[in-house]
Amino acid sequence: MANKTAATWRSVSGFLFSPLRPRRMSGTSSRLCSSEQEKSIKTSTLRPEPSSTHDWIGPPNPLSNLRPIVYRIRENESDLEKQLRKLRQETEDWNHEFWTKQNVSFSKEKDAFIISQLNAKGLTLRGEDGRRRSLSSEEMAIFYKNFLDRNRMRHADYNKEWYKRNFTITLLMARVALNSFWRTVTEEQPKKKKSSPI
Repeated sequence: MANKTAATWRSVSGFLFSPLRPRRMSGTSSRLCSSEQEKSIKTSTLRPEPSSTHDWIGPPNPLSNLRPIVYRIRENESDLEKQLRKLRQETEDWNHEFWTKQNVSFSKEKDAFIISQLNAKGLTLRGEDGRRRSLSSEEMAIFYKNFLDRNRMRHADYNKEWYKRNFTITLLMARVALNSFWRTVTEEQPKKKKSSPI
């Protein structure tokens, strides 16, 4: 089973590296960076070690429907790169937590709505043949609209925070790219001076 679960993790480039060494993790820490392990987010118990060359993309989480990512840790990672990696991981964990809560809430409320509508019609949840009864799309549209109306502010707050986090991540990525470019240029300058004939 461990090999099956580990084999579902893929590198960003799409290649699966055979020497996978999955490590056991508790459900509370499987998606969190080390500084955030207090939070209780349940995900897959197996995941590969971080790599220095690529990110790992995992299978979709059954509650949030999001794919967890193990971000690479570069050799000689600068403070700015570390800040970027941690912010990306924290944003992913925050996103996972929001959608887990939202999806669980949606499922519970949907089931309660279906049961209440069936009870109002004098029906049970299961038919005589043992199959679960369902409502028509018109009846379910009432639930969907009410659910969205009740959660409008939560979604608006989520969207504001999502844009704010992504804007910050984009700026950090630009700073990392600029620093990397500058480091490359400044390292090339002394080499050219040494190699040029005088």
